[in-house]
Amino acid sequence: MAEEQRQQNIQGEQDINQLLKVRRQKLSALQEAGKDPFQITKYDVTHHSLEIRDHFDTLEGREVSIAGRVMSKRVMGKASFCNVQDLQGDIQVYVARDSVGEDSYADFKKYDVGDIAGVEGTVFKTKTGEISVHAQKVTLLSKSLQILPEKYHGLVNTDIRYRQRYTDLIMNEDVKKTFVMRSKIISSIRRYLDGQGFLEVETPMLVSNAGGAAARPFETHYNALDEDVKLRISLELYLKRLIVGGMERVYEIGRVFRNEGLDARHNPEFTLMELYQAYTDYNGMMDLTENMFRHVAKEVCGTTLIPYGGVEIDLGKPFERITMVEAVKKYTGVDFDEVPDTAAAKKLADDRNVHYEERHTKGDIINLFFEEFVEEHLVQPTFVMDHPVEISPLTKRKPDKPDYVERFELFITAREMCNAYSELNDPIDQRERFKAQEAALAAGDEEANTTDEDFMNALEIGMPPTGGIGYGIDRLVMLLTDSPAIRDVLLFPTMKSLDKKPSDTAKSARKQAAGEAKKSSVTRQQAWELLKKYNKEPFHLQHALTVEGVMRWYAKELGYEAEEEFWGITGLLHDIDFELYPEEHCKKAPELLREGGVSADMIYAVCSHGYGLCSEEEPKLEMEKVLFAADELTGLIWSCALMRPSKSVMDMEVKSLKKKFKDKKFAAGCSREVITQGAEMLGWELDELFDKTILAMRSCEASVAEAMEKEA
Repeated sequence: MAEEQRQQNIQGEQDINQLLKVRRQKLSALQEAGKDPFQITKYDVTHHSLEIRDHFDTLEGREVSIAGRVMSKRVMGKASFCNVQDLQGDIQVYVARDSVGEDSYADFKKYDVGDIAGVEGTVFKTKTGEISVHAQKVTLLSKSLQILPEKYHGLVNTDIRYRQRYTDLIMNEDVKKTFVMRSKIISSIRRYLDGQGFLEVETPMLVSNAGGAAARPFETHYNALDEDVKLRISLELYLKRLIVGGMERVYEIGRVFRNEGLDARHNPEFTLMELYQAYTDYNGMMDLTENMFRHVAKEVCGTTLIPYGGVEIDLGKPFERITMVEAVKKYTGVDFDEVPDTAAAKKLADDRNVHYEERHTKGDIINLFFEEFVEEHLVQPTFVMDHPVEISPLTKRKPDKPDYVERFELFITAREMCNAYSELNDPIDQRERFKAQEAALAAGDEEANTTDEDFMNALEIGMPPTGGIGYGIDRLVMLLTDSPAIRDVLLFPTMKSLDKKPSDTAKSARKQAAGEAKKSSVTRQQAWELLKKYNKEPFHLQHALTVEGVMRWYAKELGYEAEEEFWGITGLLHDIDFELYPEEHCKKAPELLREGGVSADMIYAVCSHGYGLCSEEEPKLEMEKVLFAADELTGLIWSCALMRPSKSVMDMEVKSLKKKFKDKKFAAGCSREVITQGAEMLGWELDELFDKTILAMRSCEASVAEAMEKEA
């Protein structure tokens, strides 16, 4: 069976290689005939597809010139049809030999799906009522040498979609609409702020002191100056310098860089908009924020009622305003105004299983309570105000409550959308705050700020009372386009390199040289049919498909690319006996698997996932340990996803998962002990296991859903 699969793979590769070879041969023939499409430097386009459809009444019978990618082609003797896709959509083109000429028609018949063509012709409507262009001249503008994904299914693999965004834009119309919307949103923000008298400015990206936010910077070296520098983590400190200089209203939309992890709402480089306005405070910033969000929604979406993840977000009504202490009291019953000191706060944290570090003070613990118990409830627009001073080093204290500052964060869909202050302009207080930050840095806080002496000099010259805001542009785009993950609104999100590490390459080479790389004795289709022989329940099939996808992701992630098929099929079959023989789980499996032609090493791997519970086979290989840990964890993650408005793992975050992990009553059937033991086997922290498995489930969510639709 292994040889059969190998032959099938070889045949598939040969078929693809032959198709690619044919495309290059067609190009060579064109070049030899003096028709090299790559010699064409321009093409005059008069209309786009949507314009033609929308204005058919005035364009019918008129000549137009369009250009785009050939997405389908139907050759029918002396006349043919093709569909040409441009920026606005696609339109049918009728190509007749008598209209374009015999030679041109012969060339057209050799076009491939993916080629880029220009069409001159007249607008008409076919007998079936489809608005089309009757071609008078067809010009090949670029030859596609690669094969596009099959059109019916489109491009669903999220990893490929993010890595090859150019292909994603071609195959998925909704993706293109998202990025058109992104451009319109940014333009709308600019128009709004320009109309409010703000000046758009630009500040340095390479800085000696990366301040203005709690984040680890990326570091690099400036060769010309022989000086270590950092990529900016914020726009704040330079924009405030401009306020000192008398530029009363300034904003910047620019990339910032934070050396942090990747999840549904974080990317190491992202687009931030910060603005500063002299002679106002955080209340003025709240009004501006509310008005701007409402303005952008109306202008770009045409409404202030925004659907997101199955929930309707109302940007039209006044946003709720609540202090952080009030919010914590509302959702926990704990009133931190009544908590006298840090010791009492830590006692409360211990009672509520809120993890904190020794260096944390009362203010830090208030924030931890907020993150743990409050954030998830803030779905509709909510301003959370008056943060503890310990977590706000650049903010003015409240005159009547000096332990708190004039700061707010806007939350929508349980996500922070912006952060704003009454900016600290007291240089003496600011220096003390910087000292506290440097003490935190020395104590192990890698995200703490250091003192920026030039910024201190600017403050000492004098900065007027000022309000400031930082907006995450990407999160606003996510909201207005109903996108679950930040990668969906970034054209080229940060991705792990596909290049293997030297150690991984060496490991793989050694395995292959020694003939050790594991190969499956059954094909994937044979494994699927074997699974369905003993499993009929959709839940069990979906779980099997999910674990398969997770194991394939981990195989690639951990350097076992050569064994991806083996571990994927292992994941698919791991619960083969559970539906019919739950009391004999992992004991009946060997019999069923042997009858299906499954090899002994895969049978061992399958049974090892039940180690200590229903099996004596101990996970020995790294991927066996992954299966042991991830099997239970995928169930917990999926249960968490079903509680979210999106019903998806695409917007799942480690923080949310950790909350449910701690709640032993939630998804009680998913063993926390097994998950913890699995992380220990792998030598990973729980957070690492959570993060990786969430990413793995995202990679296969769409393909699992598609497979289940076929089974329905």
